[in-house]
Amino acid sequence: MTRNFQTVPVVDVAGLTSSDPADRQAVADALGRAARVAGFLYVTGHGLDPALIDELLNAAQRYFAQPMDAKLASYIGRSINHSGYVPEGEEVFPGGKIDRKEAYDIGLDWPAGDVRAPMMGPNLWPQDEGFRTAASAYYCAISGLARRLFGGFALALGLPQDAFEAHLTCPPSQLRVIHYPFDPHAEPDQQGIGAHTDYEFFTLLHGTAPGLEVMNDEGRWIDCPPIAGAFVVNIGDMLEAWTNGEFVATSHRVRKVGEERYSFPFFATCDYWTVVAPHPAFVTAERPARYPALVSGDHLMAQTIATFGYLKDRRAGISDIPVFGQEAKTI
Repeated sequence: MTRNFQTVPVVDVAGLTSSDPADRQAVADALGRAARVAGFLYVTGHGLDPALIDELLNAAQRYFAQPMDAKLASYIGRSINHSGYVPEGEEVFPGGKIDRKEAYDIGLDWPAGDVRAPMMGPNLWPQDEGFRTAASAYYCAISGLARRLFGGFALALGLPQDAFEAHLTCPPSQLRVIHYPFDPHAEPDQQGIGAHTDYEFFTLLHGTAPGLEVMNDEGRWIDCPPIAGAFVVNIGDMLEAWTNGEFVATSHRVRKVGEERYSFPFFATCDYWTVVAPHPAFVTAERPARYPALVSGDHLMAQTIATFGYLKDRRAGISDIPVFGQEAKTI
């Protein structure tokens, strides 16, 4: 199938909640076409309250406008579940350059006494209670939409709509609140974030300004600007592996920021201990399994450790804090 797309497709997903199976399948078929041809799409008809986005944006603007000392009070290196403030330069893709951005990472807010896997536990929150309220409400709503999309992708692959449900009991999906400050003095090749694919099953993204670009099979960068009322969805590495390449994780980047930009990616994944391997439905003699089996959470953890400076320090013994906190060590 050719993947030389020139625009990112748009899919109205309202029909996923229809009582008519034909309506649900029609949406799923459109999701499947987009996942196969581009690996990227916009979704409309999702039903999320726009006020949730506005409240999170207001909270993000307030938080990132603080002095650095105030932001570092909730530095991610103090967390046990990879949550908190990420200053510029903390996160660098292997072999890449420092991205021009800062972020606040938020995970599934899980009780400290019931930690079931690494990267799980209570979030590290700033003192701003409004930030916690807005981010928690958004996390809950976007998680619900992700669950519906898991069902839609299952139908698109010819599987029951609930095929993923058994693996969605307490997934360590992550919400990132990202701020790309405008810097007129940035180097010409300075990017907001370098080219990469996402580690998880898929990503749901809201962005406030242009900058996101997607690479097609011709090696061309295709613009993916915000569309009012729509979320961008892109396939991640684990869904590509699970479908044996039926769906494709597409490389993308944020080009040099021409204006201040905020971005809220939600990285949807399955439970930590989910084994991800090509599903038998997509493996044949003519198309053997192309991806080795992996544990979803272990893959995510390994990629995260390779990217974040504070985790490299913990692993090297420079920090006396265990890689993912003492609770994680007791699993």
